[in-house]
Amino acid sequence: MHSDTIDVNDELSDAPVGAMHIKLGILLALMTLFDGYDTFNPAYVIHYVRGPWHLSLQQAGLLISSGLVGFLVGAAVHGAIADRFGRRITLIAGLWITTVFSLLTALAADSFASFCTLRILTGLGLGVLLPLSTTYINELAPRRVENTFALWGVALGWATGGAAAGLVGVFLTPYAGWQGLYWIGSLSILLIPFVHLYLPESPKFALLRGRESEVRDILAKLRPERAHLYRTLSITTTPVREKTPFLALLAVPYRGLSVSIWLASFLSLFCIFGLSGWIPTLMQARGESFGASFGFGALMQVMSFVGGLICGRLVDRTGRPRFWLCAWWAAGALAVLMLVLLQSHWADLVCSAMAGFCIIGAQFVLNNFTAAAYETHMRATAVGMELAVGRLGAILGPFIGGALQQTFGGTHAMLLAIVAAAAGAALSVRFATKSIGCDFDSRGEAQDASASTSAVERLHRKAVATSSKAV
Repeated sequence: MHSDTIDVNDELSDAPVGAMHIKLGILLALMTLFDGYDTFNPAYVIHYVRGPWHLSLQQAGLLISSGLVGFLVGAAVHGAIADRFGRRITLIAGLWITTVFSLLTALAADSFASFCTLRILTGLGLGVLLPLSTTYINELAPRRVENTFALWGVALGWATGGAAAGLVGVFLTPYAGWQGLYWIGSLSILLIPFVHLYLPESPKFALLRGRESEVRDILAKLRPERAHLYRTLSITTTPVREKTPFLALLAVPYRGLSVSIWLASFLSLFCIFGLSGWIPTLMQARGESFGASFGFGALMQVMSFVGGLICGRLVDRTGRPRFWLCAWWAAGALAVLMLVLLQSHWADLVCSAMAGFCIIGAQFVLNNFTAAAYETHMRATAVGMELAVGRLGAILGPFIGGALQQTFGGTHAMLLAIVAAAAGAALSVRFATKSIGCDFDSRGEAQDASASTSAVERLHRKAVATSSKAV
């Protein structure tokens, strides 16, 4: 870096965690709190509506999955929108959509069809909040704590929201009915003014759009001790590239990386939503009380953050994300297998906690891994596609779980399917590497990859051109 030039990537990567980082982390955590809360609500609705709405087990699974259909669409398209119009405006739009349709669910959902329709529409907003918050915070996080910071800023909110859904299910729904879940969810309207006021644009995105003065202001807030330099020195500009088409994610050198990440996400979210969606019903069938059965869902979410935080910390310290993700999912598969083999209250408690710790915790780190694996101009598209493909697994998890219970007359077949999926995710992530450049498994290899930058850039430009023609 020249003495008269500021490199925005270095400024963000080398920054100490300051007051602005903490403020943004809290804001994003609150946004993803409502995402996690709303995502897991339907698991606590089944108890109240399955009888009155005369639902089969397969329909009950579809009730859980319906919001994820909208999530899939939102996650698939939001990346291209955010890469074109900006992270900030897309996040705000996602929060508005989630809030409005949560309120309408509480007011107007009075049948299986109306509930599922409103959940699909709510999912369009949910499909923005988690993946784009992950992209946003990874573009701001200092390099040395990027996984830990992202987990505190995004995963904590999402896990807390999921746990809150269980607590509301236990303590409020007996008095307010299942609609109480969505009255609480619509309180996200209180967050919207703060997001409008305090959420800046991603500085890397603003720089790609040539908005240098905006970048100076953001950097001055993130690193106030260097504000005097930002007023006088030149900010390094990166040439604005063509909008990244989806097919570029499947071109050299990204093909193997993308396919492996998508498969791992698909299998991981199959496990997460198959287990989380049915855990209250599963535990009641195993003899647990109403309150305890709902509490298992909250326990899984609390433990997921602890598991994600520890896994992320290990990744930051060792630089081996694929190794630790593989270990976490393999341990999660073992925990769910123990639910099949052991039948006791303490086995239910420990195995459910470990399933949340390992399987959901690993998914948080996979989101960060995906964001770090791609360049800035294609990052939102990549994270959006990872979670969009993953949501196919999330949709199928509860539905297939219900179908397996209905077919085999018990829960063992469903649990064994989750074991197989978690083991498959562990295997898939081991192949998540670029065909040229860094394979994300050691700091030394990451340094070696810098020597191949020009080759990667040439291949990328060729891939973008070819993909654009295909589109």
